[in-house]
Amino acid sequence: MKLQDSYISRRLFLSRLLGGWLAGLIGILAYPVARFLAPAEAPEPAFVLLSAKDYLSIPPNSAKAFAWGYKMGIFIKASDRSLRAFKGVCSHMDCNVSYKPEERRFFCACHDGWYDEAGQNIAGPPPRPLERLEVRVEKRKLIVHLPGAVLPPEVEI
Repeated sequence: MKLQDSYISRRLFLSRLLGGWLAGLIGILAYPVARFLAPAEAPEPAFVLLSAKDYLSIPPNSAKAFAWGYKMGIFIKASDRSLRAFKGVCSHMDCNVSYKPEERRFFCACHDGWYDEAGQNIAGPPPRPLERLEVRVEKRKLIVHLPGAVLPPEVEI
């Protein structure tokens, strides 16, 4: 039985049904691709444990990289033999920085940014100093942690 005054034709109904189905399918397929392309925000660790033998044996005025979560960290034995650690990413655009021992400075190659031996920004576009981490030596372990971080008791080994 056909209605005299139909609001929607069979052809329009089926094309809208097919269009809605295709839009849903595209959305289902696009979501994982968008999640893959978006940068992952991983939580930052409160501390890392390093082998004291590997890091304390480097000569003065030299640096050694370590993993700080998904970013790079830099451990430095300064020319006065003091121990320092920094997050190894530039405060401008999160590019990795490297230590230049001959100049006693950090260098960010992305936009020609420079930091001094203490991590203070001295040239280029970096707006802030490097983020400093605290260093403690406990027996055979080197504990690098965020300032003010509360360490669990089992770390005190």
